[in-house]
Amino acid sequence: MTDTPPSGSRSPPPGPPPLHGVASLKKALVDAGFEIFRTRGDEVVLADRPRENLILDSGVRLRGGGSLEVRIVVRAQKGDFPNDDDAHLFDRARAAAARAVTAGFTEVDAKTTRVNDPGDPARTLDTFYEVTFSKAAETMADAVAELRFAMGLAKRA
Repeated sequence: MTDTPPSGSRSPPPGPPPLHGVASLKKALVDAGFEIFRTRGDEVVLADRPRENLILDSGVRLRGGGSLEVRIVVRAQKGDFPNDDDAHLFDRARAAAARAVTAGFTEVDAKTTRVNDPGDPARTLDTFYEVTFSKAAETMADAVAELRFAMGLAKRA
């Protein structure tokens, strides 16, 4: 007689799902009435639907994993302010987020994103100056309240 396991799966049984895994976040958000735009890693991006036949990235995200974090991405577009320098465009985005900062959100990232012409990737159609703000949430109920607040904010300068 040998000590080999019976044939079949030899990998250890799966552990418990993460405390705030993407699947459980998506379910809770849909149950709370939100529409999901997409997921990226441990982050669920909420949708904005300005018209029945149009769905867009809302700029509002919920990040899971070990703890809950609500994120808001606010931007200024170079095409809207063609004479502004980079620093002033970031300042415009930060000014648009004043209500979020007052509500306890803190800046965690600032970056530029080029929007390329789909027919000619060497041509830039516009440049977004994006500033990301974040706020921790203790519970899913707290996160839902913060997400509702964030969805009501203007996210474009």
